[in-house]
Amino acid sequence: MHDLVAIYNKIDKVVEEFFKNDFNEQSNLRFYPNPPKMNDKQIISLSLCSEILGIDSENYFLSKLKTDYSDIFPNTHITRYNIRRKNLANKITLLTERLSDDLTFGEDCFIVDSMPVPVCKMSRELRTKVCRENYETSCDKGYSAVNKQYYIGYKLHLVVSLNGVYKQMDITKASVHDIGFLNDIKHGTINNCTLLADSGYLSDPYQFNLFDSVQIKLKTPMRSNQKGFKPYPYIFKKTRKRIETIFSQLTDQFMVKRNYAKTFIGLATRIITKMAGLTLLQYINKMNNKPINKIKHALAF
Repeated sequence: MHDLVAIYNKIDKVVEEFFKNDFNEQSNLRFYPNPPKMNDKQIISLSLCSEILGIDSENYFLSKLKTDYSDIFPNTHITRYNIRRKNLANKITLLTERLSDDLTFGEDCFIVDSMPVPVCKMSRELRTKVCRENYETSCDKGYSAVNKQYYIGYKLHLVVSLNGVYKQMDITKASVHDIGFLNDIKHGTINNCTLLADSGYLSDPYQFNLFDSVQIKLKTPMRSNQKGFKPYPYIFKKTRKRIETIFSQLTDQFMVKRNYAKTFIGLATRIITKMAGLTLLQYINKMNNKPINKIKHALAF
């Protein structure tokens, strides 16, 4: 963590650039009757910094700030940091969307898929209290076709561009079918485009509804025994691999499947911040004229 300050400064510069018209004189995104010692810009930048560095233990991260960087970050307090980080989750999402709009300007073809996000072991299915503070957002049991096993947790649904840039996201219970996310896409930010998906999204009613509602052409492989079968074009198969790469980066570098959160809002905030960190690294690569998906080296310039 010897380069934490340098990395923080690079992240802080991007945050300031995309929120320059939203920050007040104290670099906060809202009015506080009693201004906090750490402003909103610092909270957002530190959150992104910890996720980009792969430090998913907030207790460890803030302890390091207190011991090694107390002269730069003198007002770190874990409880206040956690509460304000959760309260700023919607602003972190807004930052991701603004970065995405810059990176995907003019694109009209996207990819959709989902990945499992387990929160505990199957052996704890009946007794775990993690993320079960209320029924509507509680985790449940789902099946991972990739791992060929059941798990307890959620699904992360993601829409990305052909270059792997975030466009839309949702977190649902693990038992929710992939097709259910198509209803959310209708109310999202994309329209009048082509959407590539796997056979899990195969449904004529949903396909027609998407096109009628927002002019989205959903392209999925056909089953071999389906009437009027046509092979899925090779270019679509090759292009769809991009989202698998993004899932691998989220799993490996951002450790999205390692959960320390105890509540759903805590888990959601972490996933939102991880996605923001990934998009921010892609943006930094673009600014440095580097391949945007070589994110491990994005901060080396």
